[in-house]
Amino acid sequence: MPNVYAFKDFEGSSHRILIDLIHRFAGRGGMLLDLGAAGGELGAAVRDQFDRTVGFEYDVDRLEQLRGRFDQVVIADLETIRRLPAKADAIVLADILEHLPHPSTLLKCVRQSLTDGGHLFVSVPNIANVTVRIGLLFGIFEYRERGILDESHLRFYTMRAIKREMENAGFRIVAIRGSSVPLRLIVGWAPEFLLRIGERLLTIVTRIWRSLFAYQIIIVARRR
Repeated sequence: MPNVYAFKDFEGSSHRILIDLIHRFAGRGGMLLDLGAAGGELGAAVRDQFDRTVGFEYDVDRLEQLRGRFDQVVIADLETIRRLPAKADAIVLADILEHLPHPSTLLKCVRQSLTDGGHLFVSVPNIANVTVRIGLLFGIFEYRERGILDESHLRFYTMRAIKREMENAGFRIVAIRGSSVPLRLIVGWAPEFLLRIGERLLTIVTRIWRSLFAYQIIIVARRR
């Protein structure tokens, strides 16, 4: 598994949306599994909501950092995992499925781990984003170090494709959101007030036409 992306903390970002959805859909208490915890910022943001939190991460160099943000840390390759702790009330897969050659295998483990009332929180890049479509119009499809066309991505998802992936794995989708294009990562040199205005406008546009403008697709699902 490659390193996952850095934590994104600005209006319309996938991590802010995930945190909000976890607060709204996951009850208090129980166990949270964050599969691909990276620096652990998301887990730390919702830790007080759960009785126990467990972070799974591939990079052993993050171990000490994660120990301060989770009750338990597991260093593991998600491509090889065949069983997860039982009776999880919430499981997070943020920026993970697109890196896996066989995401359905991990989703099967997730489904077996969740309680009947548990929730799965997923985010994946939207290959149908307007920026990619415009590039294709001009014959451009180039891999990059990060973003939707990250060179480490093995899977590409549209809104329809991720819905099908989840449903085929035995999940029922209960909520879908779209994150906006990370403006400050593209033009971070711009004045803060302009970035905030731009982010607010992008958030509104993304809500109106999610399939075209969503940078990442965020899904909340339950076992079917």
